[in-house]
Amino acid sequence: MTVHGTPGERPRRRGQGELEAQVLAALRQAPGPVTAAWVQERLGGPLAYTTVMTILTRLQAKRAVTRERAGRSFQWRAASDEAGLAALRMRRVLDREADREAVLARFVTALSPDDERLLRDLLTLPEGGAEG
Repeated sequence: MTVHGTPGERPRRRGQGELEAQVLAALRQAPGPVTAAWVQERLGGPLAYTTVMTILTRLQAKRAVTRERAGRSFQWRAASDEAGLAALRMRRVLDREADREAVLARFVTALSPDDERLLRDLLTLPEGGAEG
């Protein structure tokens, strides 16, 4: 995926995940469920509608966005706020590892004392208490 500038200027390649992040940011700013065309318009530039659809579909597969039928097309929304999406990414990394205990132990020992204290406090909350 390239971003086109002025004529004669070499197109800049997007960083890995940059377009996904831009799509998610647009969805988080949306007033509710929106169409792919709405996202395309908010992102601006010469971004093709099919590219936006591809990114939305990839994000749906990652459970970062949801879609609902609206006539013959779909409307999209971010599945969570930034903290929820970061937590989803952390869970996906953990799910790919064979030794979950070792990964979690290394994670906890690498935390700052303040973050470790915060994690301990969160773990003592009743189930569902950290939501919202």
